[in-house]
Amino acid sequence: MTDNITSAGGGSRPDTGVSALKGRTGAGAPAETRGKTTIADGVVAKIAGTAAREVPGIHSMGAGMARAFGAMRERVPGAGTGQGVTRGVKAEVGERQAALDLDVVVEYGVPIVDVAAGVRTNVISAVERMTGLQVVEVNIAVDDVHLPDEEEEAAPDEGRVS
Repeated sequence: MTDNITSAGGGSRPDTGVSALKGRTGAGAPAETRGKTTIADGVVAKIAGTAAREVPGIHSMGAGMARAFGAMRERVPGAGTGQGVTRGVKAEVGERQAALDLDVVVEYGVPIVDVAAGVRTNVISAVERMTGLQVVEVNIAVDDVHLPDEEEEAAPDEGRVS
Protein backbone atom coordinates (compact mmCIF):
# COMPACT_ATOMS: atom_id res chain seq x y z
CA MET A 1 0.00 0.00 0.00
CA THR A 2 1.55 3.34 0.88
CA ASP A 3 4.89 3.77 2.57
CA ASN A 4 4.92 6.10 5.56
CA ILE A 5 7.91 8.37 5.87
CA THR A 6 8.29 9.94 9.26
CA SER A 7 10.94 12.10 10.81
CA ALA A 8 11.75 12.34 14.47
CA GLY A 9 12.26 15.90 15.61
CA GLY A 10 14.76 17.02 18.25
CA GLY A 11 17.88 15.28 19.52
CA SER A 12 21.32 15.27 18.01
CA ARG A 13 20.36 12.83 15.24
CA PRO A 14 16.97 13.73 13.78
CA ASP A 15 16.93 10.63 11.58
CA THR A 16 17.33 8.07 14.37
CA GLY A 17 14.80 5.23 13.97
CA VAL A 18 13.70 6.47 10.54
CA SER A 19 13.93 4.58 7.28
CA ALA A 20 13.32 6.62 4.15
CA LEU A 21 11.78 3.56 2.48
CA LYS A 22 9.55 2.06 5.13
CA GLY A 23 9.00 4.72 7.79
CA ARG A 24 9.87 4.49 11.44
CA THR A 25 11.14 1.09 12.56
CA GLY A 26 11.43 -0.67 15.87
CA ALA A 27 9.07 -1.51 18.70
CA GLY A 28 7.40 1.91 18.72
CA ALA A 29 6.51 1.87 15.02
CA PRO A 30 2.91 1.31 13.89
CA ALA A 31 2.18 -2.25 12.71
CA GLU A 32 1.38 -1.16 9.15
CA THR A 33 4.94 0.13 8.64
CA ARG A 34 6.66 -3.09 9.78
CA GLY A 35 6.99 -5.03 6.56
CA LYS A 36 5.79 -5.14 3.00
CA THR A 37 2.57 -6.56 1.56
CA THR A 38 2.57 -7.75 -2.02
CA ILE A 39 -0.57 -8.71 -3.93
CA ALA A 40 -0.26 -11.13 -6.84
CA ASP A 41 -1.79 -10.44 -10.24
CA GLY A 42 -3.97 -13.54 -9.83
CA VAL A 43 -5.53 -12.21 -6.65
CA VAL A 44 -6.56 -8.98 -8.35
CA ALA A 45 -7.80 -10.95 -11.38
CA LYS A 46 -10.05 -13.11 -9.16
CA ILE A 47 -11.51 -10.06 -7.42
CA ALA A 48 -12.10 -8.32 -10.75
CA GLY A 49 -13.61 -11.41 -12.39
CA THR A 50 -16.02 -11.96 -9.53
CA ALA A 51 -17.02 -8.28 -9.44
CA ALA A 52 -17.59 -8.20 -13.22
CA ARG A 53 -19.84 -11.28 -13.13
CA GLU A 54 -22.05 -9.63 -10.48
CA VAL A 55 -23.21 -6.96 -12.96
CA PRO A 56 -26.58 -7.63 -14.63
CA GLY A 57 -26.21 -8.06 -18.39
CA ILE A 58 -22.93 -10.00 -18.27
CA HIS A 59 -23.46 -13.49 -19.68
CA SER A 60 -19.88 -14.78 -19.41
CA MET A 61 -16.25 -13.77 -19.50
CA GLY A 62 -13.46 -14.55 -21.95
CA ALA A 63 -12.86 -14.45 -25.68
CA GLY A 64 -14.20 -17.24 -27.90
CA MET A 65 -11.27 -19.65 -27.62
CA ALA A 66 -10.84 -19.07 -23.88
CA ARG A 67 -14.53 -19.86 -23.35
CA ALA A 68 -14.30 -23.00 -25.49
CA PHE A 69 -11.24 -24.33 -23.65
CA GLY A 70 -12.79 -23.34 -20.34
CA ALA A 71 -15.97 -25.26 -21.12
CA MET A 72 -13.92 -28.36 -22.00
CA ARG A 73 -11.80 -27.99 -18.86
CA GLU A 74 -14.91 -27.73 -16.65
CA ARG A 75 -16.14 -31.11 -17.97
CA VAL A 76 -12.92 -32.88 -16.94
CA PRO A 77 -13.07 -33.78 -13.23
CA GLY A 78 -10.52 -31.81 -11.19
CA ALA A 79 -9.03 -30.01 -14.20
CA GLY A 80 -10.72 -26.63 -14.10
CA THR A 81 -11.15 -25.89 -10.42
CA GLY A 82 -10.76 -22.19 -9.64
CA GLN A 83 -9.64 -21.12 -13.11
CA GLY A 84 -13.05 -20.03 -14.36
CA VAL A 85 -13.09 -16.94 -12.13
CA THR A 86 -10.10 -15.38 -13.89
CA ARG A 87 -11.15 -16.33 -17.43
CA GLY A 88 -11.33 -13.17 -19.50
CA VAL A 89 -9.38 -11.09 -16.97
CA LYS A 90 -5.82 -9.83 -17.28
CA ALA A 91 -4.38 -7.89 -14.34
CA GLU A 92 -1.16 -5.93 -14.10
CA VAL A 93 -0.28 -5.04 -10.52
CA GLY A 94 2.38 -2.61 -9.40
CA GLU A 95 3.35 -1.48 -5.92
CA ARG A 96 0.43 0.92 -5.56
CA GLN A 97 -1.61 0.66 -8.76
CA ALA A 98 -3.41 -1.92 -10.87
CA ALA A 99 -4.62 -2.00 -14.47
CA LEU A 100 -7.18 -4.50 -15.77
CA ASP A 101 -8.29 -5.81 -19.16
CA LEU A 102 -11.63 -7.67 -19.32
CA ASP A 103 -13.15 -9.71 -22.15
CA VAL A 104 -16.92 -10.04 -21.72
CA VAL A 105 -19.99 -11.47 -23.41
CA VAL A 106 -23.17 -9.47 -22.83
CA GLU A 107 -26.80 -10.55 -22.94
CA TYR A 108 -28.78 -9.54 -26.01
CA GLY A 109 -30.97 -6.47 -25.48
CA VAL A 110 -29.00 -4.78 -22.72
CA PRO A 111 -27.37 -1.39 -23.34
CA ILE A 112 -23.70 -2.32 -23.76
CA VAL A 113 -22.44 1.10 -22.70
CA ASP A 114 -24.42 0.90 -19.45
CA VAL A 115 -23.24 -2.66 -18.74
CA ALA A 116 -19.62 -1.63 -19.38
CA ALA A 117 -19.99 1.35 -17.04
CA GLY A 118 -21.50 -0.90 -14.37
CA VAL A 119 -18.69 -3.43 -14.75
CA ARG A 120 -16.06 -0.70 -14.58
CA THR A 121 -17.61 0.82 -11.43
CA ASN A 122 -18.06 -2.54 -9.68
CA VAL A 123 -14.55 -3.77 -10.52
CA ILE A 124 -12.85 -0.53 -9.44
CA SER A 125 -14.81 -0.46 -6.20
CA ALA A 126 -14.09 -4.09 -5.32
CA VAL A 127 -10.39 -4.04 -6.18
CA GLU A 128 -9.69 -0.74 -4.42
CA ARG A 129 -11.69 -1.74 -1.34
CA MET A 130 -10.16 -5.19 -0.97
CA THR A 131 -6.54 -4.44 -1.93
CA GLY A 132 -5.98 -0.75 -1.28
CA LEU A 133 -4.47 -0.47 -4.77
CA GLN A 134 -5.44 2.44 -7.00
CA VAL A 135 -7.08 1.11 -10.18
CA VAL A 136 -5.77 3.31 -12.99
CA GLU A 137 -7.75 1.73 -15.83
CA VAL A 138 -10.27 -0.96 -16.63
CA ASN A 139 -10.38 -1.75 -20.35
CA ILE A 140 -13.43 -3.74 -21.45
CA ALA A 141 -13.66 -5.65 -24.73
CA VAL A 142 -17.14 -6.89 -25.61
CA ASP A 143 -16.36 -10.03 -27.62
CA ASP A 144 -19.86 -11.36 -28.21
CA VAL A 145 -23.58 -10.95 -27.59
CA HIS A 146 -25.42 -13.93 -26.14
CA LEU A 147 -28.68 -14.52 -27.98
CA PRO A 148 -31.64 -16.08 -26.12
CA ASP A 149 -32.03 -18.96 -28.63
CA GLU A 150 -28.35 -20.07 -28.42
CA GLU A 151 -28.94 -22.17 -25.30
CA GLU A 152 -32.12 -23.73 -26.69
CA GLU A 153 -30.24 -25.10 -29.72
CA ALA A 154 -27.52 -26.69 -27.57
CA ALA A 155 -29.87 -28.42 -25.12
CA PRO A 156 -31.55 -30.98 -27.49
CA ASP A 157 -28.16 -32.32 -28.74
CA GLU A 158 -27.11 -33.23 -25.21
CA GLY A 159 -30.27 -35.23 -24.53
CA ARG A 160 -30.44 -37.35 -27.71
CA VAL A 161 -28.34 -40.26 -26.45
CA SER A 162 -28.51 -41.65 -22.96
